[in-house]
Amino acid sequence: MSRIWAVATVVIKELYRRKDFYVLFVLTALLTLGALSVNFFDDPKIIRYVKDICLLLIWLSTLIIAIVTTARQIPAEKEDRTIFPLLAKPVSRGQVIAGKFLGCWLASGLALLVFYIFFVAVTGLREPHLMWGAYLKSMFLHWMMLAMVVGLTLLGSVIFTAVSANVTICLIAIFGILVVGEHLAKIAVRQAEPVRTITYTLFYCLPHLELFDVRAQVVNNQPLPGWLDCGLASLYAAAYTGVLLYAAWLLFRRRSLST
Repeated sequence: MSRIWAVATVVIKELYRRKDFYVLFVLTALLTLGALSVNFFDDPKIIRYVKDICLLLIWLSTLIIAIVTTARQIPAEKEDRTIFPLLAKPVSRGQVIAGKFLGCWLASGLALLVFYIFFVAVTGLREPHLMWGAYLKSMFLHWMMLAMVVGLTLLGSVIFTAVSANVTICLIAIFGILVVGEHLAKIAVRQAEPVRTITYTLFYCLPHLELFDVRAQVVNNQPLPGWLDCGLASLYAAAYTGVLLYAAWLLFRRRSLST
């Protein structure tokens, strides 16, 4: 475990040495504060629009941070040829995969925490009563969703040699899942065979990231799922992430590091 943690700490330090997080945070803050300063038609419910904009920017920013940070881990180690002394310490390839995942997931979680602190601060300017429980659940579910995103991107970093290709494919896949993933079952009903079976297979095999999106409830101050439901969603995320990491390890252990 100490070796896994050592690999993870390097990843966390790397994130905060780069400008990705700072640029996205400043952009989110400026757009949110700009929306907060505008009072459309003296609407007292303007805070709902501000919360919606802020949460959307947080989702976009953290997805980009998680994907970009994870996608360059394995290719960067190969390009800089630091993978050879790392494995000679000795650190197994499985520990490298586990360490890279843990570091990227924790780094994404720390970035997510900073974003949510800003979100709560902005919300507190217009709402006298903050929904601390709802915000905590929203952030927790968001973080568990990022575990699947990191696992998927890490698998992609083993498959694709180019970071840009991995980032592009993961972004398209994840946004596609978020937009149409939950509707695949409805689409399958209207299709003829074999398209119906293929669509149903995709519906059950793809990670349902939309299950972790509770932005609408937070924006409209509606009740969120209970902690039992959040726990079940976490088990789903953990199981799916475990499958992705196992697949990444299987491919990585058979992949030549010289290519």
